Amino acid sequence: MTKWSAADLPDMSGRTVVVTGASGGIGLITARELARVGAKVVLAVRTVSRGRTAAGLIPGRTEVRKLDVSDLGSVRRFAAEWTGGIDVLINNAGIMDVPLTRTADGFESQMATNYLGPFALTNLLLPHITDRVVCVSSQLHRMGSPQLEDLNGQNRPYKAMDAYNDSKLNLVLFSTELQRRLTASGSPVRSVVAHPGIAATNLAGHSAAGKVTSALRFLFNDAEHGALPSLFAATQDIPGNSYVGPGGFGSLKGHPRIRRPAAAGLDTATAARLWTLTARLTGTG
Repeated sequence: MTKWSAADLPDMSGRTVVVTGASGGIGLITARELARVGAKVVLAVRTVSRGRTAAGLIPGRTEVRKLDVSDLGSVRRFAAEWTGGIDVLINNAGIMDVPLTRTADGFESQMATNYLGPFALTNLLLPHITDRVVCVSSQLHRMGSPQLEDLNGQNRPYKAMDAYNDSKLNLVLFSTELQRRLTASGSPVRSVVAHPGIAATNLAGHSAAGKVTSALRFLFNDAEHGALPSLFAATQDIPGNSYVGPGGFGSLKGHPRIRRPAAAGLDTATAARLWTLTARLTGTG
């Protein structure tokens, strides 16, 4: 099997890519590699100073714009200020295993950052998108539940990893329903999902999961390899609704290839119900 790598990226000259959460980790590597092959990359980041520092490390065309995906006001401002086309939107920003906090909109922070914000951002930017939307999920979506009766986690005890898993399953379901709607409308835009396997980044560095990753680092992807599924999903001629992850055992590490998400992530009835609930919560979609 061919081991696809960043060296296989096509020429992206003349194309515009928006990468959320691009000031560090997998997002920064994704932005760097796309800019290296000619794309104009917009780093959509919560902290502009960090974004500018990151952009200074990237050879090629970049732009830094303020975006806090956990804040619907910030999402709406970002979308309202956008002019021109977007070839690829990569919903990369995320948080993991954090204490219970609520956003300015009253949403649980992991659900807001990992799912509700990307849902709103994608829908608001969709008129500008010409090629595809890439949502960065996690293999831990397999342990999630969509919690349709309590999407915002207000009526059950908070468990940080459960909240993370649920948010990542919802992101897969969102991508599934988005592709159904795009196909039904005759749009050529594709909706695909990528996941990095278990990548040694600072996303979970504070958590028990992060400590396990550190102890068993040799079993998992480094950040460079963790970014490959996102790069593959953003640039290769793959079908809508593809799920791209590392090709190794358990999809934990290795070079990217098309895998299969959990059956729960492909449940079209649940995806449609979730879309309706999320559109009501966010006022988008």
